[in-house]
Amino acid sequence: MILENYLPILLFILVGLAIGAAPMMLGAVLGPRKPDPEKLSPYECGFEAFEDARMKFDVRYYLVAILFIIFDLEIAFLFPWGVVLGDLGAWSAGFWAMMMFLAILTVGFIYEWKKGALDWE
Repeated sequence: MILENYLPILLFILVGLAIGAAPMMLGAVLGPRKPDPEKLSPYECGFEAFEDARMKFDVRYYLVAILFIIFDLEIAFLFPWGVVLGDLGAWSAGFWAMMMFLAILTVGFIYEWKKGALDWE
């Protein structure tokens, strides 16, 4: 039957949900409850909320986020490439395509560095 093929996936999902939910339930039941004004106050982004939600953020938050995405994607592309590099051949077009990709990212990184995006004041 076709459902037999999906049973391991269903069990995997159920076990994952149970492992994720169990610590939260145990913490809610067994955890200490000592609220105070400091714990109950709103806190976000490293500073207390003192203005409305539409206040302007410094552009450095966005630059750091963009840099994270760039280098996260770089690593995400390097792992599968590293796995199949032996099948591609050491000096194949796949090798040089990745070297060009890394060179473009390196130029972008140097540009950000020279512009001062990595300097936190």
